[in-house]
Amino acid sequence: MTTKCIGMKEFRQKIATFTKDAQTKDIRFIILKKNKPVLEVKAINEKEFTFEKLSADIKKARTQVRKGQVHSQKEIMKEFGLL
Repeated sequence: MTTKCIGMKEFRQKIATFTKDAQTKDIRFIILKKNKPVLEVKAINEKEFTFEKLSADIKKARTQVRKGQVHSQKEIMKEFGLL
């Protein structure tokens, strides 16, 4: 992966180009504002994104179970009109 630093103004003017380059050319862009890094733009690995989303959903579900916020299968089927 290649890394390039660009200014905020240039980023705003060419956001579509930088987004496309990040995806197709595997380039990571560091966006600078007054010569200080403020943003990072890089392509998302779909498998990693899916795994992170699933991990977050599991964490949320476990929290709900600990708080007692659970429903029986019968309650869920009734809510969806399957009973």
